Amino acid sequence: MATHLVWMRNDLRIHDNYALHAACRDENATVLALYIATPEQWRAHDMSAKQAAFIYQSVQDVQQSLADKGIPLHYLQCDDFSAAVEALKDFCQQHKVDRLFYNYQHEVNERQRDAKAERELYDLDVVSQGFDDGLLPPGSVLTGNREMFKVFTPFSKAFVRRLREGMPECAPAPKPRNRAPLQEKPALKPFDYPQEEFDEELFPAGEKTAIQRLREFCQQPVVDYAAKRDTPATDGTSRLSVYLVTGVLSPRQCLHRLLREHPDALENEKTFTWLNELIWREFYRHLLVAWPALCKHQPFIGWTKNVRWQSNEEQLTAWQQGKTGYPIVDAAMRQLNTLGWMHNRLRMITASFLIKDLLIDWRIGERYFMSQLIDGDLAANNGGWQWAASSGNDAAPYFRIFNPTTQGERFDKQGEFIYRWLPELKDVPVQHIHQPQEWAKKNGVRLDYPPQIVDHKEARKRALAAYEAARK
Repeated sequence: MATHLVWMRNDLRIHDNYALHAACRDENATVLALYIATPEQWRAHDMSAKQAAFIYQSVQDVQQSLADKGIPLHYLQCDDFSAAVEALKDFCQQHKVDRLFYNYQHEVNERQRDAKAERELYDLDVVSQGFDDGLLPPGSVLTGNREMFKVFTPFSKAFVRRLREGMPECAPAPKPRNRAPLQEKPALKPFDYPQEEFDEELFPAGEKTAIQRLREFCQQPVVDYAAKRDTPATDGTSRLSVYLVTGVLSPRQCLHRLLREHPDALENEKTFTWLNELIWREFYRHLLVAWPALCKHQPFIGWTKNVRWQSNEEQLTAWQQGKTGYPIVDAAMRQLNTLGWMHNRLRMITASFLIKDLLIDWRIGERYFMSQLIDGDLAANNGGWQWAASSGNDAAPYFRIFNPTTQGERFDKQGEFIYRWLPELKDVPVQHIHQPQEWAKKNGVRLDYPPQIVDHKEARKRALAAYEAARK
């Protein structure tokens, strides 16, 4: 009798899991699943303690779901990817595995790990089969010259054309195996990695909850998304990113649910706005494959390597702690530090402030975000930071620099978000909330809030000079 192994990574679900579905096609095969924790690799990749806690709960959830189907999920822990390959080989030999099934990961280290695993398992007579876990595989959306797009908008248009030619299908959850449900599950020990409590009302773990949230969002909220998504005080985003990053949901599920609720989503501007965010996610994933140097902290635009960054630990700490003296920046950073999540508009504002106002290397900010975010994802995080740094694909021109005060006035006009996260400004009148120091000085009020750590006008001039010098 054949023994099939599903190697689970960031695909912690039983619905629309291509690898799991393929492993279960043979009704007579024994199907096993395996999750391998790699704490030292996670440390090298700056995984946040909140994300580790979310992943652990998700592994517990999918282990129970698989047990209900008669599939045991085993758990191993080893330091890094190299050790994971050895552990995988030992497991396959111990359990007499004939075939390995897994869903691809596209980062450089992960691709090297998988290639090594396939080679070494082949020598043990284990046949491996991998599957793309996105909407469309990297390399399948190309320019007329058969090259990867360097700019998002034409990529998005080509991506939609490909979707119209043929939608990626969702795979059903496996049927119960002969021994379902399992009476005992393999031991699942806590990760040897820092874990931190996260807000379980905002980000409840579990596949059933994730699917329910997707269904609810794709009804009316997705229609309002275009109008509400830039207002951080409003609950106008889907907050599904953590489920997509950990694979509790697949992007195919998101696409099909959206089209079920709104069949015209590819044409309707309101509903397409959210779908386009999924395509942004795909764009960054495809870029990692086309330009692996993006995984190695390299800018896409070569001349930006020449920017002479400032080294100012005091200002960096102020930015990290939300004490820059710019309310919208500080409120956003405190949201990040508390929730492990930040509204996307605020990610742009805070990144621009660190890079253009403080002239601190974008890679420092990129790593800090990864260390805090419950939904930290290399491709999307790197793409966002390089966009802010004007060093990446579809980058804003280097001379486009966000003014943190006017950004606050535009996207948090009444200061609702600022008041929520900066209680020390509760007595500042709303018309002065974006420049509280001026109000305090004029009225002789002592605020428990720092002065602005940099003058934006002067900082803008400095940033322009630094980029112009680098470009020359």
